[in-house]
Amino acid sequence: MTEFSRTHIVAIANQKGGVGKTTLTTQLAAVLSRRFRVLVVDVNPQRSTVWWAENARDRLPFDFAGYQSPAALAQLPELTAECDFVLVDTPGGVEATPLLETVLDAVDYVMVPMTPERLAVEPTARTVSRLIEPRRVRYGVLLNRIDPSIPTQLRTFQELLDTTLGLARFEAHLRKYQAYAEAPVLGQLVTATPPTGRTAGYIADLTRVGYELSDQFSPALAGVW
Repeated sequence: MTEFSRTHIVAIANQKGGVGKTTLTTQLAAVLSRRFRVLVVDVNPQRSTVWWAENARDRLPFDFAGYQSPAALAQLPELTAECDFVLVDTPGGVEATPLLETVLDAVDYVMVPMTPERLAVEPTARTVSRLIEPRRVRYGVLLNRIDPSIPTQLRTFQELLDTTLGLARFEAHLRKYQAYAEAPVLGQLVTATPPTGRTAGYIADLTRVGYELSDQFSPALAGVW
């Protein structure tokens, strides 16, 4: 198992609710656990990852700290010396801004999932411009739930991020799959899901996202796990 020189804390955040933060947090933690030591922390008062962990029961391939106060994140670098990554699930909504600000003060990187819908554009841009960029924290917008049946959708939203908004983004993206949407209810993690016609696509997508995230911290690890 490859170790980093220190723990890297990654928030999955967007002031727009319903963009898939909890599912991404949990499934990405599972993907990264193939190669790294991972801890998931839930600071969302809705405790969505807690609910998922209860569904998965004892099948979690990563450590799970349960619901924590955002203020506890300040101690994470000292408390998680045995971890390579800490993934933090955060709440959406403008009303949760003070909580999200506390989280962003403690992290090294922010993944900003965005769905391909116009109502997600302004909250995503606001999250980056008002909360992330002033803190000079590295980030990447991740396009989520891209519909493969709409040929122009991916390119349209990539160009929106690149040209119109000028936001950093992941090259990888997550496509819309029914099996992926059902995973939280069933407590299914990508690491325990056999690749079939229904699952191979989202397994591949998540793996690419995991590669790209780890490369943000150590390009030398590219493709080695």
